[in-house]
Amino acid sequence: MKKRTFAVDIDGTITENGGGRIHLDALDALRRLTVMGHNVIYVTGRSSVEGFLLSVFGGTTKIAVGENGGCITLDSDDHILLGNIDECKSAFDIIKNNIDGVKEKRVFPRMTEVVLERTFDLDLARKLLSEKNIPVELSDSQYAYHINSPGINKGTGFRKIMEKLSILPEDVIAIGDSATDIPLFNVAKTSIALGNASDQVKSEASMVVSSGAGDGVLEALDKLAPRLSEM
Repeated sequence: MKKRTFAVDIDGTITENGGGRIHLDALDALRRLTVMGHNVIYVTGRSSVEGFLLSVFGGTTKIAVGENGGCITLDSDDHILLGNIDECKSAFDIIKNNIDGVKEKRVFPRMTEVVLERTFDLDLARKLLSEKNIPVELSDSQYAYHINSPGINKGTGFRKIMEKLSILPEDVIAIGDSATDIPLFNVAKTSIALGNASDQVKSEASMVVSSGAGDGVLEALDKLAPRLSEM
């Protein structure tokens, strides 16, 4: 069987509730893929350290792309920073001073991005920053709003891993549920949107499953199983 690389989102993909509790059956299935010789790499809007710790305790490939592509963790003290947190903080100050209800989300420390509560009009913030010529990325992971450096997204972050490990696009299978996963879909030959994804996200995927979150991951892997040796 040819080695594949599964690029897997965390929140809304392998979780089973809004609080971030991991769907254990989905995690077990991903661990089994790793045992079979495939890569399973988390690509998340959470910190890369959280993703890395999940890989360590969950038994998957010990690499994580976090902060929506802004940071890659390869070991406890080995991080690749692709984004610039200072420009994200400057953008946050402008949004906070001009739009009501803007506040940071309490999260694990970030190295390249600012994370906000989903308590304001994101399109209004995008318009404000555009008018002030502040070229940062504003995205909604459904878990939070994120401010990232220009050009930073899950796709650009994962491409760094592909280059480092000599992974070809045709060997990548991406699984996700939110708009932040679309750039990741774009670097993978096979992309899978879960049942809880929006119509926009589903339209960008090469495969859609009916079940949501962790159950959707299990459904997707069941559908892929007969094809893995052929893909």
